[in-house]
Formats: sequence, C-alpha cells, structure tokens
Amino acid sequence: MQSRASIGIIGGSGLYSMAGFETHEEIRLETPFGDPSDAFIVGTLEGKKVAFLARHGRGHRIQPSDLNFRANIYGMKMLGVERILSVSAVGSLKEEHKPLEFVIPDQFFDRTRGRISTFFGNGIVAHITFADPVCPQLSQLMETACKVAHVTGKRGGTYLCMEGPAFSTRAESNVYRQWGMDVIGMTNLQEAKLAREAEICYVTLAMVTDYDCWHEAHDAVTVDVVLANLMKNAENAQKVVREAVKSMPAERTCSCGRALQHAILTNKDAITEPAKNKLGLLIEKYI
Repeated sequence: MQSRASIGIIGGSGLYSMAGFETHEEIRLETPFGDPSDAFIVGTLEGKKVAFLARHGRGHRIQPSDLNFRANIYGMKMLGVERILSVSAVGSLKEEHKPLEFVIPDQFFDRTRGRISTFFGNGIVAHITFADPVCPQLSQLMETACKVAHVTGKRGGTYLCMEGPAFSTRAESNVYRQWGMDVIGMTNLQEAKLAREAEICYVTLAMVTDYDCWHEAHDAVTVDVVLANLMKNAENAQKVVREAVKSMPAERTCSCGRALQHAILTNKDAITEPAKNKLGLLIEKYI
C-alpha cells in the first residue's frame, strides 16, 4: 500500500476524534492479525499527513484486555506511519502529578496477564532492545509542545500498565507507589513494544484524570468529576498534539527505525514463505 500518512495518532479515553483535520477520509484495513479497533481517519493536520485511530473504537466499545494491539500498530505500518503519538487517560500515583496535568513517561512496567505483545513467533524469532521504550526525539518534541500549548506536561517517569478492567485495590495502589511508579493505565505498554518491533517511533501523552485510590481524596471523586476531567484533558491533548505535529521534523534522528537490524535470530533460510508473507512489511529489508 502506498504511504498515506507519516504520523499516527492513537486517541484514548475521551479522545475519539481529532479536531483540525483537513481533506480527511476513513480507511478500513484488514491486517494479518485481524481488524483494528476502528477505521483510520487519514488526512492533513497542520500541513502533515496524519492517521488517527480511536483506540477503543468510536463510542468506546472495546475494553483494554480485548484490544487488538497488533492490528492497530500493523495498520499504522500499512499506512506508512513512522511516528506514533499515543494519548491515554491515567491515574496518578504521586502527589506531584495532579489531575488535568500531563506526564510524558520514559519507562513502562508490565502488570498485564497473557496479552500478546509481539508480531513474532510461528517460525520467526526476534528480540528487540527495549531498555528505553520511548523515542527520545518524540519525547522532547512532546515536552516542547506542552509548553507552547500552555499545558503542564512533565517529561519522565514510569507508566504502570495494569490488566483491568477493574481499577486497583488500595493495597495494590500503595505497593505501586512503593515501587516508585508515576501513573497507571491499561493500554500503552503493548503499543510501545509493537511499535518498536514495527520500527515506528512511539511516545505516550498520559493525561491525569484523578489520583488513584491510594489518595485520601479519592473517595470524594465522582464520576461526573472524572468525566469533566476527561473532556478538559481531551481538549488540551488536541492542542498539544497539534503543536507536536506542526513542529515535527522531517527526519528521524533516533534509532527506532533500525530496531530489527540485529533483533531477528532466525536464519533467513529457515523462514517459511507463509511467515515471510505475513511479516514481510516488517522484515523484508532484512531478509
């Protein structure tokens, strides 16, 4: 498929569309891993070719554990996307990360169970480097975009990815705080791993909706308050994303685009034709 977009945007809870799109169209894709969450909205934003995907589907139909992360990221790759800006609602595990503020984490911690977070297997073995899971170029860009948009965005910290769909117990929340975690969510770790395998730059803009249940004021937070924060966060996130897209440099200076260069362990001669056909989009330049 001819490249349709260079920048991908994944919208999380509260962000199901992107204001400011010009000449946009809906594209439904079939991937080797099934159907993505929804149609990709492809168009022009701030003069750049962009593809937007509602992570949970428009209308918020898909819970975190049921998301087809592989199809979502592979679909981005099919469209020609080289960079993904992922927006996600999170709870805060530290007093310093206040509701309505944003965090740009540089680490992830996995507390999910049994989710598929690799494109490989079935005859092809690859081990990506994942010590630093976030693209440094995008992280810097997102921090600057927050400043330009006059939104508090703190760069650095750890996003703990939990299974869900229920939120944490108070005991779990307090343990995560003892571990030094910063924010907690249910989606972004798998996206980050798959984006790295697909050699796509990835960054998370974590929107704090409220403090997790460890906080003494947690029980006073109503659904109405959380929904209001989601709406305000979505509004601010669109401002930040537009600024990030607007200032996106043409060239990538990171190593994300070479993530598979030394990661594939399987001998080229041992890779079957069906496997090559399924993963050709990812591995063709190395085999």
